[in-house]
Amino acid sequence: MIKDLLKEFTFDLQIKNYSKRTIETYNYNVGQFINFLKEHHEIDEIEDISTVHVKKFVQFEQEQGNKSNYINTIIKSLRSFYNYLVQEEYISNNIMKRIRLLKEDKEVIKTFTDMEVSRMLNVYNFKNYLNARNKVILAMFFDTGIRMSELINLQSSYVHETNMQIYGKGAKWRYVPISLMLKKYMIRYERIKEQYFKGKSLEHDNYFLSRSGRPLTSVQIQNIVRDAGKMANIREGIRCSPHTLRHYSIQANLRNGLDLYSCSKIAGHENIQVTKRYLQGLETENILELASKSSPLMNMGRAKK
Repeated sequence: MIKDLLKEFTFDLQIKNYSKRTIETYNYNVGQFINFLKEHHEIDEIEDISTVHVKKFVQFEQEQGNKSNYINTIIKSLRSFYNYLVQEEYISNNIMKRIRLLKEDKEVIKTFTDMEVSRMLNVYNFKNYLNARNKVILAMFFDTGIRMSELINLQSSYVHETNMQIYGKGAKWRYVPISLMLKKYMIRYERIKEQYFKGKSLEHDNYFLSRSGRPLTSVQIQNIVRDAGKMANIREGIRCSPHTLRHYSIQANLRNGLDLYSCSKIAGHENIQVTKRYLQGLETENILELASKSSPLMNMGRAKK
């Protein structure tokens, strides 16, 4: 039965060390498809599913008002599921090969202005451990653009003098630079952290810890960012989330002249096409400013000098 195969697929993902969040996403998406088959077609055996059923499921999701990018995430989950079934020889015909991704609308994510970022950073101070921790969490998001899961799993031993080792998406390691300003914040935080936990036995080496010395949860991180957004009076329509902070960081790097390839490597993107999406949110004046800095004739003149 399909449900049994889904359990096996989920177990295989755990063995391959996929993140908890990724496993939950795959499990939920494939589960949606299984429920659709049972409710609308009374199907619960893998051999009875055809390409037509998948197309009807996609149509059903569209009728529910779901956007193309959301539906494409489901299709990608189903592709992974079917690849596993073929690999394990449960089926010989991979019906997902004939299912194409939908054309996605180019969604421009609105992010913070430099002034709003400054106000958010000033919400927290260095008067106590929790305030110092929250301030550096925001600073690290804004300055490095790392993902929330990467920040939560950052170990103290991964932090070096001028860079950090990040264990990212797809179980891949990468290096992220630490700017002088961020380093200044981190040195101050580390001193306060050491004093706060002095004499206490810590079981975890996470760089950011809760008041009781445990790793932070995604909910705690989201609350820190959301509260900072509220207190800084961020404009309506701007979602105060770790992902929006990451979006600001990547966009600011591009705006400040960092090339796409380097930006892609630092952000941990699978390919440069993902990074290009962040260019869509740049305002016309930002693009014109970038173009003036990269003027071939102006740079030629500098080279001669």
